[in-house]
Amino acid sequence: MNSKYRQLFNEQFSEAKYNNFIEDITSDFDYKVTFRIGETPFFIPNELKEQLLEGCQQVIDFIKRDDFISLTNRALELNRKVPNEDNHTTFLAIDFGICEEDGEIVPKLIEVQGFPSLFNFQNHLSQKFVNHYPFLSELTPFLNGLTQESYLALIEEVVCNKHPKENVILLEVEPEKQNTKIDFYYCYRDIGIPIVCVTDLYQKGKQLFYKNEKDEEVLVKRIYNRVIFDELDLRTDLKLNFDFSSDVDVEWVGHPNWFFRISKFILPYLKGKYFIETTLLSDLKEIPADLENYVLKPLFSFSGSGVVFHVKKEDIEAVKEKDLYILQKKVNYKPIIQSPDGKVKAEVRLLAVWKKDAPSPTLVTNLVRLSRGEMIGVKFNKDKDWVGGTVGMFEK
Repeated sequence: MNSKYRQLFNEQFSEAKYNNFIEDITSDFDYKVTFRIGETPFFIPNELKEQLLEGCQQVIDFIKRDDFISLTNRALELNRKVPNEDNHTTFLAIDFGICEEDGEIVPKLIEVQGFPSLFNFQNHLSQKFVNHYPFLSELTPFLNGLTQESYLALIEEVVCNKHPKENVILLEVEPEKQNTKIDFYYCYRDIGIPIVCVTDLYQKGKQLFYKNEKDEEVLVKRIYNRVIFDELDLRTDLKLNFDFSSDVDVEWVGHPNWFFRISKFILPYLKGKYFIETTLLSDLKEIPADLENYVLKPLFSFSGSGVVFHVKKEDIEAVKEKDLYILQKKVNYKPIIQSPDGKVKAEVRLLAVWKKDAPSPTLVTNLVRLSRGEMIGVKFNKDKDWVGGTVGMFEK
């Protein structure tokens, strides 16, 4: 897509260089990332960048509608509601598959999440690529004129909101066992906030506390929430010493309610060039005859769990809670990135933060996933190379 940088990169690439690149990441914390990191960045040309930005703006315009809260209250009724919701989400992750339609390349919205992503890791990943391929310093992973320094300052401002670092925590279910813990490590190094397991947080009256490394009790004033309720609800073995439904005196950075409001729940409402035909199962008037052209997805699952790619009539009929599933038209991902032995598909996730008093979210950086399989997820790309998580690079 960007032939100059693709040619430069592919000429310099080798398996040994890739292994050194992975070792460079591993050496930061003596920890090898458990998900696959792709061999290459995605060099995103200006025309595609403009399409991605236009699609994002249309999503943001919908989220900013006056009736957005009333439209999405049902999403909380179907799940759970946590008190002290703020006026808007703090984070946005907007995923576009790079597709082909009528012979043209066009990004298509696959998913949107009001939830944080790998904000810290992606910054360091792009720097590692530059370290090993210095010509990449001519490009940037950032949007809206951000540099590495201003990006990190913005992320710290959004996460901490001027609170002392010890009173701000990153909260997760057994963070040491999470696939994304490399992001937690970089978050701790970049920002300095402690990483706390949900089982180590406890409640006294309307306040929450944790114990620091010196076994001292520390008041929690702000929670950088990385907990997915889907996962938490499955962990009946865990003993929690507080209740997410309690009215506690704490600020949320990434309030849990926005995970449900800004989710696949809103996809049926979005119409236009960058959006895919999507129907809530409870609104489905009849089952399409051409089900091979559709995907069945649960509304609130994470990381692709529960998706039925080869849908049969009985799959739809077997769904009991039809307002918790969508039927989505398949799109044609276009293999677009030239690898040494063929072309690779890509999905671009644009990441945004929304400061407390700002009128709109700010797009800041991105995450890219590469695939040779039927779908983007890991299980469709086992034992393949030039697949996995990477970063998009834009012209400055």
